[in-house]
Parts: sequence; structure tokens; C-alpha cells
Amino acid sequence: MIPRRTLLSLLVGALSTTSLAAFAQQAPFDLGPEQTGRIRAEKDPAAVARIPSNYAFAEPGVLTVGISPGGPPLATYATDAKTVIGADPDFALLIAGSLGLKLNLVPVAWADWPLGLASGKYDAVISNVGVTEQRKEKFDFSTYRQGLHGFFVKADSRIAGIREPKDAAGLTIAVGGGTNQERILVEWSKQNVAAGLKPIELQLFDDEAARLVSLRSGRSDVIVQPHAQLVFIAARDKDIRRIGTLSAGWPLKSDVAIATRKGSGLVDALTLATNNLIANGKYGQALARWGLEEEALPRSETNPPGLPKY
Repeated sequence: MIPRRTLLSLLVGALSTTSLAAFAQQAPFDLGPEQTGRIRAEKDPAAVARIPSNYAFAEPGVLTVGISPGGPPLATYATDAKTVIGADPDFALLIAGSLGLKLNLVPVAWADWPLGLASGKYDAVISNVGVTEQRKEKFDFSTYRQGLHGFFVKADSRIAGIREPKDAAGLTIAVGGGTNQERILVEWSKQNVAAGLKPIELQLFDDEAARLVSLRSGRSDVIVQPHAQLVFIAARDKDIRRIGTLSAGWPLKSDVAIATRKGSGLVDALTLATNNLIANGKYGQALARWGLEEEALPRSETNPPGLPKY
């Protein structure tokens, strides 16, 4: 007998073959290469003054940013299959504008960004990079977004909200096997059992499509995965909704940050630029353009405490 988890993965495999053009027609956000609605920033003299006089940009007059186009709404390819768009590219454009520089986005595989940044191939990485104590040994960080996982249910679900372990007691939750979300929910379930509540039943799937099929078919009560991904799906398909968020570093805070080379001196300019963008409202406008207001930070920090080494 084929395990249900494997069968679901096989059944939904064809869903990933949708053409880029057809996908764009369903999308709730602008996936065209022109990006006429992008929010832009004026030069910020205070932030520019924080750039060390001896800092050498990868390309003079340009902020070169490494980015991994992993998928909407954070970063993906536009309908021309070559222009990188999304919330992270929009934020990179704001930062470049604040520093009075042009922007050059360099697509990079996720696994390759540390080497490219350390070697000076680009000045910064803006690609959903979480702050960790291990990464802080080699890089400086300016935070710009919360790292969140999302709890989503079918649009007609009676589940009102999940904010703490007891809210998930007795629920069946679809989650990626071997992920940080699974690790957190296992701990939540243990806490519930210790408190005399029902455990959480975890259904583990290897891919997003299988998790969504499980949720939509009623086999799972809730789906949990990175918040931004589910925001995009909910806006596109309109059949799931958010009922809560969870810090990606639970029980600790886990912020996403601009990464720069350790000791390059660029970090202070980037943190100040980000805080000024928060203050003038352009930061919030850029997040709202991709439905990510929930992930906004009240202020940017330089090298805050990161997730510990495990």
C-alpha cells in the first residue's frame, strides 16, 4: 500500500507545471517586470554620512545586493523570467535610494550567498536571512522584518485563532517534515500533554502542494509554514485565511536582516536608513504592497541577539 503522504505528493505533482503566464493571471500582486507601483526613497543624507569614507563598493555608485529568488512574495522572477521582483527587491531598492545609489540585484543560490558576500562579490545580502549567533561571527546585520511562520485554515473553518500552545491542543496540523516548524510544534504538543491537554497531531509532508491538499480536503485542520508563502497563497486562491503567527525562532525572537561583511562599516548606515524608512512610512508601504504588514518591525537593530547555536 502506498503511504497517504506519498500518494498525496504524487497526486499534486502536476499542480507545479502551471506556466508562469497563467500563474501571473491568478496572482494577487503585480508580477510584471515593469513594477510601476514600487515605492521609492529619496537620498537620506544622515544615512549617507554613516558610510565609511574608505568603504569600497563592489561597483562604484551602485549598491550590489545578493538575493535568492525562492518564490513570491519575498523574491521571485517576473513574467519575463529574468527580472527579480518581490518584497525583498523592493526593500533593497528603498535602501539603495536612501544611500543615493543605483541598485544591482544579483540572483544567487541560497547556499552560495555567504561565500559571495565574504568575497566582496556584493555589498549586502537582502534575502530573508535570519540573524543567528553563528552567522554573526562572519557577518553584520541590520534587521528589517520579523521572521514568522503562519497558522492558516480553510476560509470556512471555525477555528478562530492560535496564539499559544493550548490553542492548538487536539488539532491536526499539516507541516513540513524536518522543518523548524515541526520542531516547534513538537515542543508545543509536549507542553499541552504536560498541562493535561490533548496533544497536537502532526501530519508531515515533503511539499507545499501536499500540505494544501490535506488542508483543503479536511484531513488537516491547520497548515503551518513560512508566513509570507501562505499570505501569497491566501490572496491568490482566497480559500484559506490566517488565524495566527509564530516566531520562527520560538520561544525566541527571530528577525530577518540585511547581511554585510563583518567589520565593513556599512551596517550602521543600513540600520539608520531602515529606521528612517520606517519613520517616513515608505517601509510600511513597501511591505503592504506584498501583503506583509504583519511582519513589520517597529525599529531596525544592529546585530541584535540571534538564534543560538544548536
